[in-house]
Amino acid sequence: MNNVELLHRDPSFNTIRVEHDTSNDAHWCFMHAQQAFADPTYRACFSPKMLRELRLFARRAIDSIDAEAAKSPAHLSHIVLASDTHVFNLGGDLSLFSNLIRARDRDGLLRYAAECVDSVHLLQSRLHSNAHTIGLIEGDALGGGFELALACQTIVAEKGVQLGFPEVLFGLFPGMGAYSLLSQRVSPKVAEEMMLNGVMYSSDELHRMGVIDVLVPKGEGVRAVHEIIRQNRRIATARLALHRVRDAVNPVSHDELMRITEIWVDTALQLSDKQLRTMERLVRAQLKRPAAGEDSATADSASLAL
Repeated sequence: MNNVELLHRDPSFNTIRVEHDTSNDAHWCFMHAQQAFADPTYRACFSPKMLRELRLFARRAIDSIDAEAAKSPAHLSHIVLASDTHVFNLGGDLSLFSNLIRARDRDGLLRYAAECVDSVHLLQSRLHSNAHTIGLIEGDALGGGFELALACQTIVAEKGVQLGFPEVLFGLFPGMGAYSLLSQRVSPKVAEEMMLNGVMYSSDELHRMGVIDVLVPKGEGVRAVHEIIRQNRRIATARLALHRVRDAVNPVSHDELMRITEIWVDTALQLSDKQLRTMERLVRAQLKRPAAGEDSATADSASLAL
């Protein structure tokens, strides 16, 4: 990353790594920090602990951007979500899902789903009116991981990664924002197909469809994000105005996301024992690391071949 001497790292997290580039007021959050991923039992998904740390990162970023915006109303900051591992994010905590469903714990399942919705809505609403959000996809993004990327205003992806919604394999649908967010990038009909066909799409395909904004060669993602930040800061006033236009034309309310996720919770509680066993096999797949010389797409595609 550029301007290394200006990066300030926050050591208070475990599942994420946070950096603040003061040269351009960019707040970087890398999921699956190396100290967590070194644990062989760690799964690159949205554990309750990661959700808590993401909210804390958001709160600190908001406070910092508030301070800058108070000095200059046209100040433009950036929030960048990325990953420290070979995947971006493999989605919901399937082990937790399975346990809560088997226990018939609707309240517990709804609490977890609501936390995911809160994170997606906070990101979709940019965290702050003076911020622009960027999802940097350098590895596969499945289920809720794909939904989190869709909540960003700009999606940058490297060639050769895969994104999709495997929930249909165990009788569910992506219920934390996929329909609302995808429908802003493709037609509702295409969004429904993507949510229900179980297909893993390449980043190249999604770029052609308009789901991914910027497609770059492997290893060029960080550079591309820096270029987007540079360009946005040159047109900060216009970019901030366009944010308001987008919010007016395509609003996604928290109530809308919660109504959808309640349907998801009630559907989850109807899953059969066979479907839950499929979910539990995917839990084991989430633990897999790519073998030496194997890329993430190959490893993750193999792990999803149930």
